[in-house]
Amino acid sequence: MAAGQRSGAPQGAATENKDRNDRRGGGRGGDRRGAREEKSAFIEKVVSINRVSKVVKGGRRFSFTALVVVGDGDGTVGVGYGKAKEVPAAIAKGVEEAKKSFFRVPRIQGTIPHPIQGEKAAGVVFLRPASPGTGVIAGGPVRAVLECAGIHDVLSKSLGSSNAINIVHATVAALKGLEEPAAVAARRGLPLEDVAPAALLRAQAAGRAESTAKAGA
Repeated sequence: MAAGQRSGAPQGAATENKDRNDRRGGGRGGDRRGAREEKSAFIEKVVSINRVSKVVKGGRRFSFTALVVVGDGDGTVGVGYGKAKEVPAAIAKGVEEAKKSFFRVPRIQGTIPHPIQGEKAAGVVFLRPASPGTGVIAGGPVRAVLECAGIHDVLSKSLGSSNAINIVHATVAALKGLEEPAAVAARRGLPLEDVAPAALLRAQAAGRAESTAKAGA
């Protein structure tokens, strides 16, 4: 009987330890799932990762820089630049900086309202509206910004430097320079019909009706 009690005690201790480990593991797993759900709220695209070095007395110290674009895919986008000793930390810093620089992008049925050219340092990017179904005709850095901003149909051309940082900031400058037809009409003191083409106004009305239908559903 005593032997049975002795043999049963370790089993009970093992069961208790297993339950404790399960609870701990479940907590950690829940935290990871919560972090993934939080990250999934935004679209994060890493444009470029570079290794940089600093010469000190004892030799060289290496670190990494990450250029990151973050957006919600629905008209909000931001760009961040992070630097750290490890790549994941650099990306995390870039994401946090991008979220602090969010801005709204005017859109009409998935494209931009009018042609525009953005310039930043040596980067020059030209953006032009496109009909539905065209897609994003752009290179890697420009495409990352436009897709995070929720622009699905657009034509683009890089006219300046091929440096990814300059191209991304030139694209951001172009998007920040976009204006809605109503804002242009108010600034000029003219009716909306005299400022924007009829096709543009029809597309804008169709986009609003579609958004209202989705919200009602």
